[in-house]
Amino acid sequence: MAKKTTGTRLNKKEVRNRLLVVFEHSAGATYNVKSLFRAVGAVNHPAKMLVLDTLADLVADDFLTTDGTGHYRHAERDVQIIEGVFRRKRNGHNVFVPDDGGKDILVTERNAHHALDGDHVRVTMLARRRGHTREAEVTEIIRRARETFVGRLHVERNYAFLVNERGLATDIFIPADALHGGKTGDKAVVKITDWPEDSKSPVGEVVDILGAEGENDTEMHAILAEYGLPYHYPEAIEHAAERIEPGITAEEIARREDFRDVPTFTIDPRDAKDFDDALSIRPLGEDRWEVGVHIADVSHYVKEDSAIDREAFDRATSVYLVDRTIPMLPERLCNFICSLRPNEEKLAYSAIFEMNEKAEILKFHIAKTVIESNRRFTYEEAQNIIERNGQASADDLALPGDHPAVDGSAAHPVGEWAAEILLLDRLAKQLRARRFKAGSIGFDRAEVRFEIDDKGHPISTYVKVAKDANKLVEEFMLLANRSVAEHIAVVPKGKQPKVLPYRIHDVPDPEKLEKLRGFVAKFGYKVRTEGTKTEISHALNDLLGEVKGKKEENVVEIVALRAMMKARYSVHNIGHYGLMFRHYTHFTSPIRRYPDLMVHRLLAKYAEGGRSVSAKKYEELCEHCSEREQVAATAERASIKYKQAEFMADRIGQEFDGVISGVTEFGIYVEDILTKCEGMVPLRDLSSDYYEFDEDNYRLVGRRTKRIYNLGDKVRFRVERANLERRQLDFSLVEDDSYIPPVPKKGQRPSPKQAGKHPGAPSPEAFGRKKANKKAGSSKKPKKGGAKKKGGAKKRK
Repeated sequence: MAKKTTGTRLNKKEVRNRLLVVFEHSAGATYNVKSLFRAVGAVNHPAKMLVLDTLADLVADDFLTTDGTGHYRHAERDVQIIEGVFRRKRNGHNVFVPDDGGKDILVTERNAHHALDGDHVRVTMLARRRGHTREAEVTEIIRRARETFVGRLHVERNYAFLVNERGLATDIFIPADALHGGKTGDKAVVKITDWPEDSKSPVGEVVDILGAEGENDTEMHAILAEYGLPYHYPEAIEHAAERIEPGITAEEIARREDFRDVPTFTIDPRDAKDFDDALSIRPLGEDRWEVGVHIADVSHYVKEDSAIDREAFDRATSVYLVDRTIPMLPERLCNFICSLRPNEEKLAYSAIFEMNEKAEILKFHIAKTVIESNRRFTYEEAQNIIERNGQASADDLALPGDHPAVDGSAAHPVGEWAAEILLLDRLAKQLRARRFKAGSIGFDRAEVRFEIDDKGHPISTYVKVAKDANKLVEEFMLLANRSVAEHIAVVPKGKQPKVLPYRIHDVPDPEKLEKLRGFVAKFGYKVRTEGTKTEISHALNDLLGEVKGKKEENVVEIVALRAMMKARYSVHNIGHYGLMFRHYTHFTSPIRRYPDLMVHRLLAKYAEGGRSVSAKKYEELCEHCSEREQVAATAERASIKYKQAEFMADRIGQEFDGVISGVTEFGIYVEDILTKCEGMVPLRDLSSDYYEFDEDNYRLVGRRTKRIYNLGDKVRFRVERANLERRQLDFSLVEDDSYIPPVPKKGQRPSPKQAGKHPGAPSPEAFGRKKANKKAGSSKKPKKGGAKKKGGAKKRK
């Protein structure tokens, strides 16, 4: 055994790791204390005492056995050292998620050893003591999930702290010379530079000052920085985009199919600028039409492995916060050169279908094209045309504040292209009906939107629901994505399909489906969880149809969604369960999704006879894009939560109607019916009774009054607090004054808990007696357990 350097100061973690290595590599061998001192490198008295102390811990944890004379050997069990991801919890019940997909393992705070949320770590399994849950101890941090943290600066004379509400269990200490101009109250990004083993707090350095706390730009940039997303575009990339020539040469047009004279238009949100898809339609004969799904040809302008391409890959997706878009591509490309703006010639990659009146595909091909959009419709305009069967007014088709050169509305008379929209709508509805008949699952979740003033402050909030115009566009995008995937995946017998990034969605987890079945049974619903994929998907659709309009609709949809797997990108095609497509990819949004850009490039490569690319390389690219997509979605939800908290912060003390959206052992969650703002009502604030959590039935039950709070119940609530830093709201229930609790029988004395001795319990007056009325024995001191408890509600898990 090699002797360790004696000049290094040892700590207990290092000693433990060195001892584990010794015994792990020499199973069955016995060592005396002196040999272990030499193995660890303990040469002075404090170091030797540290070794003895660590040996005692290992014996207590059943890793080692000792004969009591200073000899140690490996216990009759394997030392399990495994790798995975550390997840930090606010309540201190941190967990380790093994890479092999095993069950989560508890890691107490004392065994976390400075691991941060998301870190890839190596842990040692601790011996499971009788009656205790399985535990692990972090022995090595293999890779940090993040090195920077966002928070509020608190500056003292010679040092400062970053107060971080999310991701860290402690503040970050910042030396004065590492503050770089930061002031108290500033939101800042701080990089951890050191974390001494014996220190509770890490040491950091300010790398960016975002601005004053509470300002809109500061808070939105803070959300992006928190999730490791960029909030600035590098100047070098912007300059590279400026050098791209937007013009289209005659030679390029000659190489493409020309759709400039075919009726073409875009349908997008009112505030959209990056128009990456357009639809065209023209008659081919009796009851036959050609429908074109035209997608911006980003690959023509963004060359593979260019500086712009590398930046786009790193981002992998555009990010849509409440008040802004953080684009994947520089603005010059996404909003101008590539965007399919009206009345401008544009290059496209198109999926072209010949269809009959039943929306059946007669022919299909993919082509590089040149198009010219005749008009830019908003979803609202297209919806008005559909609802009024083409009889839309000038007001319906107006886009206030838009320039005619951009929206195209001034160049055409009212109602032009209405016939084309109605025809596409009729075809789309037939495509949708067939899709659902085949087993596609329909989660029509409403989107929360805000009206923002010029300072970024939310002045109103509303819920956006997908209508026919949205579904029209959706069906043709789904058709194009599916057809492109089939074009590559379906090959003659005996041949292997070439590599393509697919959008895959696995079947639901059987265990989660069983939980869903048990959950909906509480509401009187039945759902099939066994059978073929199609049978289960039809059962889920039937369930979603049954709960439509019911008070439990929202919560049932949420639980059903949680039973679904997450969709992701992969070159290994397993189909898309939610859509019930055997082959599916993403082709229709290369301006805002990098996988679509990869698909465009591969289509062009294979069309020219190119060989298949490396499956291993592209699987790695897919994994990166999937991970970035999930991070972006999390940041988007965080911005919504922040704006909801900001919106309600102006309404402290006001009352609203809500629905119970969650029930836990520490309180209930209530969602405002109109705005979808969700807040917590702590159990301690339910003052009409002492409530107990009925876990089996997802409800709270009053011990005395038997009053019940169920999931889905409508309630009246008051806004009490808004914590913008944590993006959390606290509500209280406005209790029904007409509810009269039962009066106890004569001579019956309430228990200490009933008599107001438990947090949230009613006062003695609620039991029909006054405080002044003393009965025999009432002057006795209450039992020790009857004293009123202090402390807040448990935090949300």
